[in-house]
Amino acid sequence: TRQAPGTDANQQLTMDSLLGKDTQLLKKDGTLAVSDLPKEGVIGLYFSAHWCPPCRGFTPKLAEAYNKIRANGKALEIIFVSSDKDEKAFTDYHAEQPWLALPFDKRDVKANLSKKFKVQGIPSLVLLDAATGKTITKNGREAISSDTEGAKFPWKPLSLTEAIGDVLVKPDGTEVQREAALKGKYVGLYFSAHWCPPCKMFTPQLAGLYKKLSATRSDFEIVFVSSDRDEEAFKEYHKEMPWLALPYSNRDGKKELSSMFEVEGIPSFVMIDPNGKTINAEARGAVSSDLEEGKHFPWAPKPVEEVEALGGSLNESTALLVFAEGASAETVKETTAVLEQFAKKAMAEAEAKDEVASLLFGIATSKDGRITQQIRKLCKLGEVEDGKMRMAILDIPDEGSFYAYEGAVTEEAVRSFLADYEAKKLTATKLG
Repeated sequence: TRQAPGTDANQQLTMDSLLGKDTQLLKKDGTLAVSDLPKEGVIGLYFSAHWCPPCRGFTPKLAEAYNKIRANGKALEIIFVSSDKDEKAFTDYHAEQPWLALPFDKRDVKANLSKKFKVQGIPSLVLLDAATGKTITKNGREAISSDTEGAKFPWKPLSLTEAIGDVLVKPDGTEVQREAALKGKYVGLYFSAHWCPPCKMFTPQLAGLYKKLSATRSDFEIVFVSSDRDEEAFKEYHKEMPWLALPYSNRDGKKELSSMFEVEGIPSFVMIDPNGKTINAEARGAVSSDLEEGKHFPWAPKPVEEVEALGGSLNESTALLVFAEGASAETVKETTAVLEQFAKKAMAEAEAKDEVASLLFGIATSKDGRITQQIRKLCKLGEVEDGKMRMAILDIPDEGSFYAYEGAVTEEAVRSFLADYEAKKLTATKLG
């Protein structure tokens, strides 16, 4: 297959940045340079460890599928990324596997991969397009488990419109065509279920906001994506909502959408623009704080968020946080403006790579914030002092780490703190 000009170079840059330019991957009979990885097909990153019982159960099944798929002429390669506790356990476990491995001593590379792909449990299999280095799916475990012969290789996910399907339903069960119902509109995908207590609290709030916005604009629609346990429960719950829904029978579409937007808990709310581009995959917090008027519609992420609004995102991403609960309103305004410079730069760089910014920026302004109080305690930042701000980089994905800054919070302080973090000059401290 002829590749677009520059594809090889782009792929190599991506693989170099992921695995390390000088890394020699381990084979059964020697090593393989990252530059010699396949340039077409699929490369899987297999996060696993011998001490993990589910991993030991999945590894032989994956090995069997790997051998079958390759025997069927499909270009599949896998790289073992170990979470073993020592090199001997890693070496013994890799001996049971028929694919490549990242050397055990590349702990920094392993940590970066886990953070980039938000690996929170093992076994986990991330599938990459070998030609571009871009992610195909983070749920490769399910993709290959359900297709051990490789019939659906290279397991490209459905597009947004394919996942939603051609038909949606109204609360009374009437069918409508998706294209006519959603064309030219901002769409909120509402992942919810009747059995979920937080959902039952959020649904009437969201319905109230939806009705207010619908009274003044015609370019907004919500689609309920149900996690109810049966169709009857879905129908009963949908009757409480004033918007459309994915038909309950479209379970494959529901699964695809949940995977596409990495929905791990409900309620979850995703905002999409009229062109099908994701505005905010974690819009529930923004919506919840805008229920009165919806004046921040369509709830794009702010460059700098209140720490309380960051919520669960802090478990998955690194964040630079400024604690300004004791500062004046003017100081908070000035500090937010400083942080916005760095945040907007990070967002622009990520967007240029068609990625989401890996570093979040937040500011805490309320002494009563539950999340703020917890982070202060875990990072040992002390009590709030009038006129004094504190700054820290919270890195929960890196085994619950943080870096506290000592000194006044100024533009130069933020710049040097970030530079030292990126240059790995800071010493991590464990939360707690």
